[in-house]
Amino acid sequence: MYYDGQGVVQDYGEAVRLYKLSAAQGDAAAQSNLGVMYDRGQGVVQDYGEAVRLYKLSAAQGDAAAQFNLGVMHAHGQGVVQDYGEAVRLYKLSAAQGNAGAQFNLGFMYYNGRGVVQDYTRAHMWFNLAAVAGDKDSVSGRDTIAAKMTTQQIAEAQKMARACQARNFKDCD
Repeated sequence: MYYDGQGVVQDYGEAVRLYKLSAAQGDAAAQSNLGVMYDRGQGVVQDYGEAVRLYKLSAAQGDAAAQFNLGVMHAHGQGVVQDYGEAVRLYKLSAAQGNAGAQFNLGFMYYNGRGVVQDYTRAHMWFNLAAVAGDKDSVSGRDTIAAKMTTQQIAEAQKMARACQARNFKDCD
């Protein structure tokens, strides 16, 4: 509530204080949210190392947002050595929970061959899944890559996306 100012005056300092209490008790959502605050420097001095530490604690408990955010840190080399392979691994964990941002980022990684072998069919599949979930950027990503694909590759990507959805995003890759 203090982070967003819902029902109270927005107060990052108070949000940090409360998140720290919950994070110390192992609450994955609090660890993830506190990680965001360190990542962005909201209510605290920006500290990528602390953000990574908190994201790791939360991600280990299966928190999709923390997995996604930690993947971003690895992709950009913020607080960690840049590691596209680790970013892909984390995005896959988050995407398997329906995180549209992770699905978009997987599309980007496959499109550019970062951490994976370049694969337009898989990129299209992930962009398509993220677009269906409401990620607006994924629509343009999907359409851009479709222009470089054959009709058969697009049909295969769409088939893969439907199968992935039917499995609730499990074993999609």
